[in-house]
Amino acid sequence: MAHLIGAQNLLSLAGSRILLANITVGIDDGTRLGILGPNGAGKSTLMRLLSGKQAPDEGLLTRTDGVSVAMLDQADTLDPALTVVETVHPNQAEHEWASDSAVRQIHAGLLNDLDLSAKVGELSGGQKRRVALAAQLTKQADVLFLDEPTNHLDVEGVDWLITYLKERYPLSGPHAKGALVVVTHDRWFLDEICTRVWEVVPGVDPGYGRPQIPGRIEQYEGSYAAYVLARAERARQAATAASKRENLLRKELAWLRRGAPARTSKPRYRIDAAEALIADVPPPRDQVELVKMATARLGKDVIDLEDVSFSYGQGADAPSAPAETGTKALFDHVTWRLAPAERVGIVGVNGAGKTTLLRLMQKQLEPTQGRIKHGKTVQIAVLSQSTHELDEVSHLRVVEAVNEVAPIIQVGDKEITASQMVERMGFTKERAWTRVAELSGGERRRLQLMRLLMGEPNVLMLDEPTNDLDTDTLAAMEDLLDSFPGTLIVVSHDRYLLERITDHQVALYGDGKVVDLPGGVDQYLQRRRADLKAGLSEGIAEGDSGAGTLVKDKARISSSAQQRLAQKAVARIDRSMDKVQKQIDKLHAAMEKASAAIVENPEKVDELTQLSKDLKAAEEQLEQLELEWLEASEGLE
Repeated sequence: MAHLIGAQNLLSLAGSRILLANITVGIDDGTRLGILGPNGAGKSTLMRLLSGKQAPDEGLLTRTDGVSVAMLDQADTLDPALTVVETVHPNQAEHEWASDSAVRQIHAGLLNDLDLSAKVGELSGGQKRRVALAAQLTKQADVLFLDEPTNHLDVEGVDWLITYLKERYPLSGPHAKGALVVVTHDRWFLDEICTRVWEVVPGVDPGYGRPQIPGRIEQYEGSYAAYVLARAERARQAATAASKRENLLRKELAWLRRGAPARTSKPRYRIDAAEALIADVPPPRDQVELVKMATARLGKDVIDLEDVSFSYGQGADAPSAPAETGTKALFDHVTWRLAPAERVGIVGVNGAGKTTLLRLMQKQLEPTQGRIKHGKTVQIAVLSQSTHELDEVSHLRVVEAVNEVAPIIQVGDKEITASQMVERMGFTKERAWTRVAELSGGERRRLQLMRLLMGEPNVLMLDEPTNDLDTDTLAAMEDLLDSFPGTLIVVSHDRYLLERITDHQVALYGDGKVVDLPGGVDQYLQRRRADLKAGLSEGIAEGDSGAGTLVKDKARISSSAQQRLAQKAVARIDRSMDKVQKQIDKLHAAMEKASAAIVENPEKVDELTQLSKDLKAAEEQLEQLELEWLEASEGLE
């Protein structure tokens, strides 16, 4: 294999802190490399050093003559004034890129629903991310660096990217050329794509004038599953005192080996070694005990959806529109009963109503037909995609913010204090006493989940819970949720998480139904591929040398004036929703202050009453905008 990039004794500083030191590594043809490590360890810095985007403070970086490099940054660096097509294909005429079957494949996978003439500044965050990814993929570079490429991609998008990268960077044969380097927290993606793993171990500053211990790289051969095995084996052989860490690794390895059908049929690591290491590890969850505990807390009734329909543009009391009027229901006569200790994952196409379904189950939305019934003892907690609620406790330290909810909770057969909970979720003693206002995005996410769990809900809803979390924190979160004695409902694009913490999945295909998936996420993807193939069969290029490549049906997509109008409407409504949400956040903060002041100043009651009215009006406005968004987004499908 040809050598592409080499690094010798690289040193990188972050201010006065030594981030990485003595880094000597190489990248060869046929390499598919995954870079892991906790937040702040230096993963993105290492990638920028190797790609040449950042110069090292010391050391030597070499690149073989003629080797081209492309890199997807984690941050958005796109020019908002350019159009989508100008961003993806700078200085290229349409006939130049449209004649390339590989480029058309990228368009079909990432840009199929976008107006290529739209300005980048008008796109949503997820759309911008896909444009940035497409811009790097179309460069056809010898070495491709991707920093968090699965951010904002749904399950289908991640599946498409896995397939595309495997074809582009084969591991053997005459076409095994080029290399792929990925920084990601998506463990399913890692396990499918990578054949080598580098773990960035963060440095330590012991203080008191003692020398810093710089960050380093631990190298592992094989996929993510092989990395987990090797890491656990290293910890066992070293007989370290970090028994909790080792046990956590062993538990995750046990799931990798025994849990998912895709892995038990074709494990990518030494089966004998894995089975020996996990021989005495119990299943991740004691399902019988959890059901027993959940039934005691919830009774037999949890959440029932009985003949529920929900249609665009209809009020809570409006009857369901007949089919002949052309009004399409988001949900059409759905009956679904959630049981105590049921653990269900929800996947679905964009605009099919995943978040709306959660809001219906919370009774934040009223169905246009049917009813939603809660058990008498149901206590719902929701982990939303935003962490704005932590602004109210920004002055507290992490331990104090958790202790404020409850000093002790019962998890399984054990009592856990607030400080123990903080430790389990990866906060060191120093970080545990950091003010909430100073936390990173990933740390805020962990704190948000801990505060929810300390409230001891018996129904927990998680809406995209993996945002900003590294792999170790995700494993700790999953370990904690294994002992959650209640009903768990998860909406996520993270396939690994879905199959790890839920017992079954359901799908929303946009046809108004909630469909059970006995075959898991694989079954969902198989149907979506079949639907896509049927929908685009007329767009297959006849006689093209890239037979089977999907081609955009221009009459149906990019040239459709109706879809362009829908795109603009969605962007406009998105901006309006952001403004109203900010207004709601300000009203919540004002009500908090007014409530605290009533004790000393009873006249504040009138102010609080007015704020409450304003909040209700704003929430109704947001609800109406959400309905408009759903209706507009239907035009994009």
